[in-house]
Amino acid sequence: MLQIEIDNGSGFCFGVTTAIQKAEEELAKGNKLYCLGDIVHNGMECERLREMGLITINHDELAQLHDVKVLLRAHGEPPETYELARQNNIEIIDATCPVVLQLQKRIKKQYETGAGQIVIFGKKGHAEVLGLVGQTHSNAIVIEHFDEVSQLDFSRDIYLYSQTTKSLDEFHRIIEYIQEHISPDATFRSFDTICRSVANRMPNISQFATKHDLILFVCGRKSSNGKVLYNECLRVNPNTHLIEGPDEIDAQWLVGIQTVGICGATSTPKWLMEQCRDAISGLLP
Repeated sequence: MLQIEIDNGSGFCFGVTTAIQKAEEELAKGNKLYCLGDIVHNGMECERLREMGLITINHDELAQLHDVKVLLRAHGEPPETYELARQNNIEIIDATCPVVLQLQKRIKKQYETGAGQIVIFGKKGHAEVLGLVGQTHSNAIVIEHFDEVSQLDFSRDIYLYSQTTKSLDEFHRIIEYIQEHISPDATFRSFDTICRSVANRMPNISQFATKHDLILFVCGRKSSNGKVLYNECLRVNPNTHLIEGPDEIDAQWLVGIQTVGICGATSTPKWLMEQCRDAISGLLP
């Protein structure tokens, strides 16, 4: 008898849950609501909310809107977005994650001191990172991978921050490299701004992945945090498959398997993991 377990620790983080609740509350009132960018990096959850009436827009489309309500998702936005909203009489429903909001304030305060290089360890072009860089009038330096750290100017002061969903291990490697190379005349300070509700999932999901013959990691392929967690599952259990939904499950994967573990990212809804569980049950003889 095949056993299927859904990881209790997987699913929406606090920030995503709050953003979706705010969207659902507005839509339930019958109000027209726009969302700047995908509310979550999961196509099926975005489609569910679209069917409820949520209209996803980009920044160019935002500039054309007036006198409407726009939800800002958990990733946060740069100051220019708020200024544009003010000019166009747009009511902002701000669902920026409190962890991201606090990080934005810290970077802004550091930038206003005018000292040194502000460096952000994060994914270039990611919505959260754009919001962080925006606090510095686009002067912050973004490094996406450890091998980019050597490009910094080690003769000048360095203030290092991190996107909230990046790998803690890689962040510590970057810190060690800078400590080894920074000039004795320069100041280096690092601020561990990685969200613990995400970072703590690494050891938990690793332990979960070792318990099962097959792991199905359910996640939108755009998810930054999803890639980190999926790679961790793959590291400890090579029989791990990344899927966006139940349609991608291959019956061949189940041959000779006794236990299946289903887990996901901070952007993966519980209902989607449950659909995958039900789909597996439907594939069994």
